[in-house]
Amino acid sequence: MRAPGVRPGSRRPGKASPAAEGEAPGRPRLRGGRARLALAAALLAAAVLAVVVLVRSPAVRREAGLSVLLVSIDTLRADALGAYGRPGAQTPWMDRLAAEGVRFETVRAHNVVTLPSHANLLSGRLPTEHGVRDNTGFRFPKDVPTLATLLKERGYRTAAFVSAFVLDSRFGLDRGFDVYDDRLGGAEARGEFLVPERPGERTVAAAAEWLAGAGAGPRFLFLHLYEPHFPYEPPEPLRARFPADPYQGEVAAADAALAPLLGTLLEEGGEKGGWLVVLTSDHGEALGDHGEMTHGIFAYEATLRVPLVLHCPRLLAPRVVRAPASHVDLLPTLLDALDLPLPEGLSGRSLWPLAFGGSIAPAPLYFEALSSSLNRGWAPLHGLLDGGLKYVDLPRPELYDLAADPAEATNLAARRPADVERLRGRLGGFRARARGVSRVAEEAEALERLRALGYVAAAASRAKDRHTEADDPKNLVEVDARIREVVRLHRAGDLEGALALCERNVRERPEMPVSYLHLAYLKRGLGDLAGAVAAARRSFELRPLDGEAVSLYAVYLTEAGQPAEAVRVTEPYSGRAEADLDVLTARGMALARLGRFAEALAAFEAAREADPSNVLTLVNVGTVHMMAGAREAARRAFEAALAIDPGVARAHNSLGVMAMTEGRPEEAVERWRRAAELDPRDFQTLFNLGATLRRMGRAAEARPYLEAYLREAPLALERRDIERVRGWLHGRS
Repeated sequence: MRAPGVRPGSRRPGKASPAAEGEAPGRPRLRGGRARLALAAALLAAAVLAVVVLVRSPAVRREAGLSVLLVSIDTLRADALGAYGRPGAQTPWMDRLAAEGVRFETVRAHNVVTLPSHANLLSGRLPTEHGVRDNTGFRFPKDVPTLATLLKERGYRTAAFVSAFVLDSRFGLDRGFDVYDDRLGGAEARGEFLVPERPGERTVAAAAEWLAGAGAGPRFLFLHLYEPHFPYEPPEPLRARFPADPYQGEVAAADAALAPLLGTLLEEGGEKGGWLVVLTSDHGEALGDHGEMTHGIFAYEATLRVPLVLHCPRLLAPRVVRAPASHVDLLPTLLDALDLPLPEGLSGRSLWPLAFGGSIAPAPLYFEALSSSLNRGWAPLHGLLDGGLKYVDLPRPELYDLAADPAEATNLAARRPADVERLRGRLGGFRARARGVSRVAEEAEALERLRALGYVAAAASRAKDRHTEADDPKNLVEVDARIREVVRLHRAGDLEGALALCERNVRERPEMPVSYLHLAYLKRGLGDLAGAVAAARRSFELRPLDGEAVSLYAVYLTEAGQPAEAVRVTEPYSGRAEADLDVLTARGMALARLGRFAEALAAFEAAREADPSNVLTLVNVGTVHMMAGAREAARRAFEAALAIDPGVARAHNSLGVMAMTEGRPEEAVERWRRAAELDPRDFQTLFNLGATLRRMGRAAEARPYLEAYLREAPLALERRDIERVRGWLHGRS
């Protein structure tokens, strides 16, 4: 052991003083045996102290070549699990991981929406560094390595299985994966208000199938489940078990979905097992905390705090770690566990020593919530958590002492201005290094071309430079509550009630683009296609570089009989290096409606280049061939789509149409039955199936499909057929 400030072998010139020779001034020197005895005692004490130090310093074990399973349960609050203290949680598999592994008590996300959070998890970098700030309009950069790219370089077989559109491969997180399975089957297109998803049990089944055929050697499997996300609709019998808490029922459903995969791996996971299993979430769910019903607006602990469990019995003993950690720590932790070097420039630190009882220095945590700013024009939320103090930078700033006030009930900003200024300064350092909040499609050339087309409001796409207290999300919670109620009423079939709330939001916040999207959906559903086009245009004018706004406006123009204008609107976006898939699709269908089939096919070919794994592009190619009378080319395209994903409902529907026109009605009926099973809301399939069964004299079989058609068909497009079906059901021919 070395005394502080003493370098071995160094001597000052000249005669050594008694103190320099080890003699304390003013004290007697030990001589002879007593000196040797004292020296021996000192050496013994030093040896004992060294042993104590060695015992207290944990032996950190690492293992190259371990296979890794990373499980992300979307929207999972940490305290929703039994392992984190939830009574009656019914999460036995996730609780088992925590009981047998290392559970991190206090882990936080940096974002409160899905795509940026997973970008943070997989890259080990903050959103300010990789630039993905929201679920739409951003792509993960091609020059930033991820866990998948790093492990693939080391010989790992890599695969990802995701359950919702927000992690579609088009957003760039598919790099480095040998397989990136984002097939949603029946939930094929972005729906009104809701994100398409597939049930967790189907995602797990696909992952298990890959795993069974992956062979020997190290593997990295990323599994994403979407169950706890709004709307909360747990399957039976969990719906009955959680009648008053459907969110908790969906958490239990996610746990049950994991059972087949975890059951296999945990049986392998003893001393001989070669898997490191990681369980976490992208963010939590507010469930009414601070007036927020779901997530995305605020960054209170209800949405910021997530679970994190590491399970590998051959390396790790059960332990609870209370030191704070964050999402960007996951990548360096896993690389450390696998004894691999860390890339330069990571934002996070390895937590692996903590799993063995060690310690690491605390670090400030940056977080943000920008969806409301980008999609609603509200003030952006940035924040910093440092030393137990949590600072939220908004027009009305917030400061919380989490140790004394874990519920974040008392805002200390006015009482502790010095802390506010200190943390604001530190936060400024993170923001100064940011790539900036700009969507992928933001190009000056596109804006100029739109202005030339007469869309002069395109200048409104620029974000506000300054926000006032009127833009503070805390003052707009009621608006958000109405948005959620609009969604609920729409799902309940009360379109008039939903429209009234939506129109109120438009009156109170006329520059909020998302409300115009909702207004467009509702107007179309109520049969007012002209009103839908007008609302979609306003959303487009406010956000002319947003793919959802552009594509919806173009689709509604085509539906309203204005495909030429849809082609004109989408022209500035064509031919770009990173064109939006939905915009290209809308352009292709408008061109097809005009009979410009070669140009339509070229648009869909560009869409395939933008997202080669998207099977719906093949379905659209087949549809254009059908419109052009090229039946065999159409059949090949539909069958190619089903070869990639047998669950594509639209391909089954189209092949049913072809079978019917070719004189094979029974084959057509079976195709349509399959399509209706996969997508029970596709009104075209429901009409085809119901009408055909009725003509075949099978009225009892036809009735449920025709009734479902009446529930799902948009009045603006189907008014005539809706009247016909009503007549059939009431006995009129």
